[in-house]
Amino acid sequence: MEHAQLATRLGQLLLAQGEQLVCAESCTGGLVAAAVTAIAGSSAWFDRGFVTYSNAAKRELLQVKEDTLLAHGAVSEATAREMALGALGASHGTLSVAVTGIAGPGGGVPGKPVGTVCFAWARSGESMPRSETRLFEGDRDAVRRAAVLRALRGLVELIDDGRLPT
Repeated sequence: MEHAQLATRLGQLLLAQGEQLVCAESCTGGLVAAAVTAIAGSSAWFDRGFVTYSNAAKRELLQVKEDTLLAHGAVSEATAREMALGALGASHGTLSVAVTGIAGPGGGVPGKPVGTVCFAWARSGESMPRSETRLFEGDRDAVRRAAVLRALRGLVELIDDGRLPT
């Protein structure tokens, strides 16, 4: 499925369950929020999005701990989980997705090459978000497009299965 199909399906699921989505994005720069708000009627199920590109923004807006950033880095599942929980805490959302990664062309380091993207999905009332790391191929645009697709797919899986994505 492409972005529009996934976002439409996601909106149908969120609306049917009375859920509200919130996004916390770094490397995707708001592209997940853009994909869902491109769907007419998304105001019924999308609360808000946070683009927290800098570590300061992650700390200030999403309550990501300085210790987490120092120990694991901005591109880590630990940071993505805190971003997802922070987005829920700073919104009216009941489901969240967080995306942080290295889209390129620079910025890769040993152990975290360009294309490394960390995700987390959280639900209100659940203390441990599901998280994963993926390595996407291609240029900056390809990595960002792939990250948006995975973020949306993870949300659909979460709602379809009634649990966090696997």
